[in-house]
Amino acid sequence: MGKLIVWNIASVDGYFEGTEPWDLSMHETVWGDELEALSIAQQEDAEGLIFGRRTYEGMAAHWTRQTGTIADAMNSLPKYVVSDTLTEADWNNTKIISGDIVSAIADLKRAATRNFYVFGSADLLSTLLAAGIVDEYRLGIAPLLLGRGNLLFKPSDERIDLKLLKSQPLMNGGIVLYYGVENASA
Repeated sequence: MGKLIVWNIASVDGYFEGTEPWDLSMHETVWGDELEALSIAQQEDAEGLIFGRRTYEGMAAHWTRQTGTIADAMNSLPKYVVSDTLTEADWNNTKIISGDIVSAIADLKRAATRNFYVFGSADLLSTLLAAGIVDEYRLGIAPLLLGRGNLLFKPSDERIDLKLLKSQPLMNGGIVLYYGVENASA
């Protein structure tokens, strides 16, 4: 059975995106050889990638125009976009998941031999965390206070306990935190 691993970069004050959609300029403060190596390792470990619709559209627009090791993997890996509005997905190897997304993703995990990764997708993340199907959370912290933007974690009435598995300081001042999700289930 595969795990569901969420990967995001956020500012110290919790924003994963600036005030405008796809304002990810803070990512440049932590990107470097270490995160490139992590990205490649995650891709090699991936059974597939899972995105919410907005993240899928932005990722598809970006990665289909890129070349190199990371771009090749992003374009060739199986991808799943969670959406009740999309009727077709044009990015190579993409399937649409709609309806009971929690059951569909749990089924994918059970059938997998490697792991699934969710990148970005804060609204989808809120649903997956509340359902208890996220196994691990990897959070890259950019060493800055953004002040405003799109919060990574949406308000919730539920407490979700995390267990620190590992921390990886980056030479550029960022840090990657690896957390197990205490209440994860299939």
